[in-house]
Amino acid sequence: MKVKTRFAPSPTGFLHIGGARTALFSWLYARKCGGQFVLRIEDTDRERSTEESVQAILDGMSWLKLDHDEGPYYQTQRFDRYKELVQNLLDEGKAYKCYCSKERLEKLREEQVENKSAFRGYDGHCRDLDHEQEGDYVIRFRNPQEDDVVFDDAVQGTVTYSNSQLDDLIIARADGTPTYNFTVVVDDMDMGITHVIRGDDHLNNTPRQINMYQALGAETPVFAHVPMIMDEGGKKLSKRTGAASVMFYRDEGYLPEAVLNYLVRLGWSHGDQEVFTMDEMQSLFEIKDINKSASSLNISKLDWLNQEYMKEMDSEYVGEQLKWHFDQAGIDTTKGPALSQIVKSHCDRAKTLKEMAAVSAFFFQDFEEYDEKAAKKALRGVALEPLQEVKVACEAINDWTAENLHQMVEDVCATLEVGMGKVGQPLRVAVAGSGASPSIDITLEMLGKDKTIARVERAIEFVKQRMESQE
Repeated sequence: MKVKTRFAPSPTGFLHIGGARTALFSWLYARKCGGQFVLRIEDTDRERSTEESVQAILDGMSWLKLDHDEGPYYQTQRFDRYKELVQNLLDEGKAYKCYCSKERLEKLREEQVENKSAFRGYDGHCRDLDHEQEGDYVIRFRNPQEDDVVFDDAVQGTVTYSNSQLDDLIIARADGTPTYNFTVVVDDMDMGITHVIRGDDHLNNTPRQINMYQALGAETPVFAHVPMIMDEGGKKLSKRTGAASVMFYRDEGYLPEAVLNYLVRLGWSHGDQEVFTMDEMQSLFEIKDINKSASSLNISKLDWLNQEYMKEMDSEYVGEQLKWHFDQAGIDTTKGPALSQIVKSHCDRAKTLKEMAAVSAFFFQDFEEYDEKAAKKALRGVALEPLQEVKVACEAINDWTAENLHQMVEDVCATLEVGMGKVGQPLRVAVAGSGASPSIDITLEMLGKDKTIARVERAIEFVKQRMESQE
């Protein structure tokens, strides 16, 4: 059997982080087995589905690099096929027309709640009508009323539902449009899906869908219902929070590879291993190793993972990802050090690309003012002479290398008979605007001779003005 999995989101918003994990699990299993991965857009809810949401899903999948072998398919382009199979079920007596009004159905629900009925659903009022009626109608699937639906879920184990507790669900609305539970069965059947990996919030739909597979004469796929992702407080992740969106993680400066590594560990494990390459994920992933318990977000762990990836991945590639964040901030990186240099010098100091872009912006653009706390401590009167000595020494350097700059700072310290901190820290604040940067020799080398001297001169004037104001 050739494995074929799918990811089938509804385009009613952004790509949810839980959906992305489901897509990842489905993608990994297909890749591991040498199978195929299908992307399908379930857009039958025409009131809530939007083109913007479709694009958000495609953008999210593209950013995560979860490529599909087939699709994207759109359910709205398959209405003729759904209509054909609905009619087949009607002709075979496996579905029927229901003329019940909204008022009757509402009253039925109220009575079931009032009577605390264990069965909450349609009562089959139109199930055995022997004649057509006038007026609007929906089409309901004639669900079996006896026996049980039993299936072996690859994550949850053996699951059993009694058919007596399943009502005759609607498969076509009054306007003729098909419903989710019917279209998903038809699509999986037509597309040859062998393994359905999805959230456990769909578990209750599965027995009804299995009955429909059988009614359509189709083979039932293997089901794997994975637990939900909770927020850091252990509550259901709200779709209204930014952290629920995949693109939130791009915007906050995480590498897609780090996000995938983070997602695969939310509910799946391979021993004590934490960091996986994409090849390792594909070769090691097994559905049976997915945990039955819900997982919670842990942004601190993602921060750690992201920094590990920034350290270990090719600095040219990470630099390409970093450029997007500079662009978002309106910073031109064409005049300054190579972004791969920024990555190498800052990966131990920043947890995200967004943070890295913020702390290294001074390489590409002048800052308007110094960090107040850093300037108060480092750009005092005692810093005037060291800065003046540094300016003269910098002007004399012809070969602007980190090695020569390191020696320059040591020479100034020796000349003034002061420790490294008395020279290095005022110099750091002078060129970076704050008290944080890579080692001062690397910082100066990357900044360049002209910018270094100009900023040292500016700091000298700042210190002089500060001294005059205190007299």
